[in-house]
Amino acid sequence: MLAPLVLKGASEETLLWAKLQAVVDEIKAAGGQASYRTVDVTDLQSVKDLVAAAQAEFGGLDVIYNNAGIMPNSPMSEVWVDEWNAMIEIDLKGVLNGIAAVLPVFKAQKHGHIIATSSVAGVKNYVGSGVYGAAKWGVRNAMEVTRMESANEGTNIRCTTLCPAAIDTELLDHIGFETTAANMKAFYKQHALSPEAIARVVNIAVDQPAEVDISEVIIYPTNQA
Repeated sequence: MLAPLVLKGASEETLLWAKLQAVVDEIKAAGGQASYRTVDVTDLQSVKDLVAAAQAEFGGLDVIYNNAGIMPNSPMSEVWVDEWNAMIEIDLKGVLNGIAAVLPVFKAQKHGHIIATSSVAGVKNYVGSGVYGAAKWGVRNAMEVTRMESANEGTNIRCTTLCPAAIDTELLDHIGFETTAANMKAFYKQHALSPEAIARVVNIAVDQPAEVDISEVIIYPTNQA
């Protein structure tokens, strides 16, 4: 499990660990295997260490889900460069690091599944999400090219890119531009789906036969135009 990179304080970090441990305990109680560790997705070695730990603990690696992301949207004209850089580092570079960490493993074993979260902002243009959309478009492109190259190389690596619309997560907590934050919170209050909707889609993609690759899925609430 990948813990979010951005933590606002020690109390929040403690709460996060408690939530992750609760999930681990639930899985183990049901007869499964699980563990968690915090990972800095902007640091390739940190992600490689996660991959190595998964291999050591579970005897192999079949799937990685690159889901870490932030969305501190603001108008381009405000030139909030620090936020731009943070989105590129986490939303795009974080996914690239995940791909880089598993490709040698998946190529050697000639199977594996890479899943990544893009966004409808990586498919369509939205005012206020210029850099976020740029990062998410980059995720879609990197994932699709990885899929195509694997098909050409015969390494059987499946790649699935998820493009969610409004989903009720902590993304809105990162928006510092007040007007944007207020507008998006009102919008999400009206439309947002629960994260379980994404989990169900992930399960569908993973459960396909090895020769089937669900390469891209756009997930909208039915009431979001």
